Amino acid sequence: MGFEPPQRLVRALGESYGDTAAGDWLARLPALTERALAAAGPGMTVERVAAPGGRSSLVLLVRDAGGTPAALKLSPAGAAPDLERAALAHWNGWGAVNLIASAEEAPAVGEALLLERLHPEVSLRSLPEAKALLEAAGTVRRLWVEPPPEHGFETVAGRTGLRIEAMLASAAADPALEPLVSAALAAREELVAHSPEADLLLHGNFRQSKVLSGERAPWLTVGPEPVVGERAYDLARLVRDRVEDLIASPGGAVTARRRVRKLADALDVDRERLHGWTLFRAVESGTRALAAGRHQEGEVTLEFAGWL
Repeated sequence: MGFEPPQRLVRALGESYGDTAAGDWLARLPALTERALAAAGPGMTVERVAAPGGRSSLVLLVRDAGGTPAALKLSPAGAAPDLERAALAHWNGWGAVNLIASAEEAPAVGEALLLERLHPEVSLRSLPEAKALLEAAGTVRRLWVEPPPEHGFETVAGRTGLRIEAMLASAAADPALEPLVSAALAAREELVAHSPEADLLLHGNFRQSKVLSGERAPWLTVGPEPVVGERAYDLARLVRDRVEDLIASPGGAVTARRRVRKLADALDVDRERLHGWTLFRAVESGTRALAAGRHQEGEVTLEFAGWL
């Protein structure tokens, strides 16, 4: 196939899987694309790569033989496309992008997902902040449903538990991080020990850039990293959206704390639990960014965490 993957994706895959494994998957992309196009149906053609794209997958804008637009998403096995497929199938277009392939056809596509075409260049980040947060809240609440029986999704406790060792290693390498890491881990321990609500299916990585403009609905969610747990966990990533703007604002700390209150109240989520998960997720993301060499991102995220 005559396309180049975005450099943002190339760098991110190297961070996630190592340069050798990432290079191997990228080398197989042309063959994977041909196979996915064939499985998606006769006459499917590629228009272009969606750029700058995400950090975990390649999205191709395609059309079928009749000219109907769609999006073909190719992900390494480590990104768990099978779980993303299962979550999207369960939501069945309610608040989320639709799978085009049926449940029976989808497994034949392997590492690829054939999805309805949204407008990748128009996300909630294109709206003023207050309007974006309002639309985000209305969108994410549609996703919070009971998970399917005998599902294979991670739990919030399990997923966050896998991050503990790396966070402790970051604190050991830089003692200045120790107070933040300790506070984040203490918050997590309390949160997973006492959850007041039934576990629901969550997006797992919900933020404004994951909500795109659509045709059948104004806003639809993409790119879930599905997990089962409490709603406050899903809101926590949204709290620190546009963090660079917050850091640059003289009232950033006050605005961040106000966001916690407003989102918690708007969606009937406990404020303290949202505060705790926001702290944990910010510290975890910040230390992970520093470890990967993304120093500016890590420092900004940890400064935000310090406000909490």
